[in-house]
Amino acid sequence: MKLRDLVYRLYARRVEGRLDHDAAPKHIGVILDGNRRWAKASGGTTEQGHQAGADKISEMLGWCTETDVEVVTLWMLSTDNLDRPEVELRPLLNIIENTVRGLAGDGRWRVHHVGNLDILPAGTQTVLKEAEEATHGVDGILVNVAVGYGGRQEIADAVRSLLLEHASKGTSFEELAEILDIDHIAEHLYTRGQPDPDLVIRTSGEQRLSGFMLWQSAHSEYYFCEVFWPAFRKVDFLRALRDYAARHRRYGT
Repeated sequence: MKLRDLVYRLYARRVEGRLDHDAAPKHIGVILDGNRRWAKASGGTTEQGHQAGADKISEMLGWCTETDVEVVTLWMLSTDNLDRPEVELRPLLNIIENTVRGLAGDGRWRVHHVGNLDILPAGTQTVLKEAEEATHGVDGILVNVAVGYGGRQEIADAVRSLLLEHASKGTSFEELAEILDIDHIAEHLYTRGQPDPDLVIRTSGEQRLSGFMLWQSAHSEYYFCEVFWPAFRKVDFLRALRDYAARHRRYGT
């Protein structure tokens, strides 16, 4: 073992040993950013970068299990990403489909899709639906795979669903306006029934949310990590948790 690897392992163990699991976030959102830049820096192809990023996911979920995280939301494909050239998009969708199949087949995770199914190719829709069905009864971390996801799209879909529900009940617009509150909209989000994310991690050094969980992240803590997603290490994850535990969450007060 190289000295550098030994020092890294000892440091990671030290950070982990000082973590208070009771103070760990229960729901972590992750913006998986930097696959293409990692590939370019490594001399690889864009497809190789996306595959390396996909390979990192199960490893990261293992770290979440070790630290008692209960829900993880992985932003794998945004609505904007669907506008990428077909020569890049099709291989990326193949990688996502294989990754979702792998998560479902692992047996440790309960997979839930968050996003707009209707804007995705039929094959991708099928994979996501089958993964949800296959893992419905799994007693493990709930893994939200955000594919075809956009924060503004989610809110628009929630409002549309709310309006259709009340229209079917014969509720007038005037009656709906009288009773409408934030809980009514929250009940129609992709993540309805789930806790909001306590911590949102974004890799690659970009310091913006890009619309990720716009509604749910109102009181979330953010952690921006310089490394590209495929190079994200356990020590980077532990540092994020350490930073989160050191903060005083005010929830707007």
